[in-house]
Amino acid sequence: MIYAVAVFAPLVGSVISGLFGRAIGDRAAELTSILCMVLAAVCGAVAFADLVWGGATPGVVPIASWFDVGGFRAPWALRYDTLAAVMVAMVTLVSTLIHIYSVGYMAHDEYPTYRFFSYLSLFSFAMLMLVTADNLAQLFFGWEGVGLASYLLIGYWYDRPSACAAAIKAFVVNRIADLFFVIGIALTFFRFGSIELSTIFAAVPSHMSDSYVLFGHNYRSLEVIGVLLFIGAMGKSAQIGLHTWLPDAMEGPTPVSALIHAATMVTAGVFLMARMSPVMEAAPIAKEIVVVVGASTALFAATVGCTQNDIKRVIAYSTCSQLGYMFIAAGVGAYQVAIFHLITHAFFKALLFLGSGSVIHAMSGEQDMRKMGGLWRKIPYTYAVMWVGSLALAGLPIFAGYYSKDAILEAAFSAGSAAARYGFVCGVAAAFLTAFYSWRLLFMTFHGESRAEAHVLAHVHESPPVMTVPLGVLSLGAIFSGMGFRDLFIGSGWPHFWRGSIVNAAGNNVLEAMEKVPATIGTLPVVMGLLGIVLAYAMYIAMPLLPNILARTFRPVYLFLLNKWYFDELYDAIFVRPGFALARMLWQVADATIIDGVPNGVASLATESSAQAVKLQTGSIAVYAFTMLIGLVALLSIFLLLR
Repeated sequence: MIYAVAVFAPLVGSVISGLFGRAIGDRAAELTSILCMVLAAVCGAVAFADLVWGGATPGVVPIASWFDVGGFRAPWALRYDTLAAVMVAMVTLVSTLIHIYSVGYMAHDEYPTYRFFSYLSLFSFAMLMLVTADNLAQLFFGWEGVGLASYLLIGYWYDRPSACAAAIKAFVVNRIADLFFVIGIALTFFRFGSIELSTIFAAVPSHMSDSYVLFGHNYRSLEVIGVLLFIGAMGKSAQIGLHTWLPDAMEGPTPVSALIHAATMVTAGVFLMARMSPVMEAAPIAKEIVVVVGASTALFAATVGCTQNDIKRVIAYSTCSQLGYMFIAAGVGAYQVAIFHLITHAFFKALLFLGSGSVIHAMSGEQDMRKMGGLWRKIPYTYAVMWVGSLALAGLPIFAGYYSKDAILEAAFSAGSAAARYGFVCGVAAAFLTAFYSWRLLFMTFHGESRAEAHVLAHVHESPPVMTVPLGVLSLGAIFSGMGFRDLFIGSGWPHFWRGSIVNAAGNNVLEAMEKVPATIGTLPVVMGLLGIVLAYAMYIAMPLLPNILARTFRPVYLFLLNKWYFDELYDAIFVRPGFALARMLWQVADATIIDGVPNGVASLATESSAQAVKLQTGSIAVYAFTMLIGLVALLSIFLLLR
């Protein structure tokens, strides 16, 4: 019962706020949404504690019968195991803090806020449905639910063309990935005869040698399914190639950015890999693809983050990079490490986004770091929490990111395969770049001479308590969640903790091998992080003219990174403009000229003929008599000619 309340309480808040918000008012709608989220967070924490320490037994909480057609059966039930309980506890806690923060951030918004809070709660509910799914249909329901909610939230300020375009872009890019996900679900059903997770997982060993014939070649069924599921995950988790929607999602309000990038949506792909670990463990080629794509994403996004000037976009590319780390861990079979980093990342990334929102709030909506500087004296609390978030992101000791990021690189190093070594090298390089762009953000925003306009600088102030208190709570998570959860998630007792909710196949000893890596491997990320901080200090504090000099000297490289490797321009040239040209041709030629033109032409001919025939009806008896005479003469002439 408690577990079900944790999942459905946000839905109740969303329905009340959305349907009755206009009647009860914004404040009542906000309070309702927050109270429902607080209830969900408390129940989620209790359900997690009861499962881990209270002796509760993993199982399934039945809700209702959903699909039962022929051989296709999909009941609506909540899966109650360690993986689901961890995700429910994290999602409800972080979402609750974001709801509370939003009261202050959206206080002066021109739109009624009941709609915003309804969307936030709906987003949280969809994510909870996803992580508690007991079958692939229910998982896909939550999957599409977060997609819908993200569309509504990214385009919340619908009077801004850029927000509407970003919402459509997020929706379309995710639909591309979701097509592969749906095909993967369909192939899973055809192969296993079921979409219930327990049935699928139990049947994996008996289908190890099954194959599909694609394009004249035989491919192992589990490899095909694994690749398709991963492509679906690439869209939600913004991996390279399907990442372009994520930076544009910054057009939504900052709490939306925090919710999408920290607790919901983007983590769905990583969760999917962990949930489907029994299938992925039987698909080694698919796992190598996961590692290569994740590693490439981690490095790519880190390079782009070094040149962005919008404070939220820097953190957005940081999210993209950190998701790449998680996929490196999942690809080498260390799913537990991936979830560990997912949890720690949720705290420090939500902290960074909400901290940036506090900066934007103080700067009257300004997001360009080039127009900031010297803010640490005016907003010291925000400055302090941004330091905490940055230290956790950079992976420096005692902070949360240190434990989880270090574990990812140790897992990649110990896995031993070529793909894993590639992941390790990219991860180490990304660690250096992560520290660099994190401190670049801090130095450009809070240090040096102020570059803000005078009227903006005059109104800079610290955020109200309703915004700063959630920042303080998230700071505690960014500091202590790593050391607090490390032993549970990946310590020697991890089999007892996870209780089979994540599966490591026989021969996958990556968690044990991590404990035997050389000490230098564990210290390498810290060293790279410190070097990144030193470089950022040298470029933006000690020698502030150096970045401009380097940008001019290496202008092609700078523009390449500033324009995000030209992915958007490339897609525009390959897909968008040809797509519009094809649509225009189909509209103007096929539709307007042929489909509408032919019947419209016949109709026009009949209309014109009728219009001309009407002119013969003059009302003059003399004209009628003359016409009859001409007709008679014509008839006699034809008769005589035919004889």
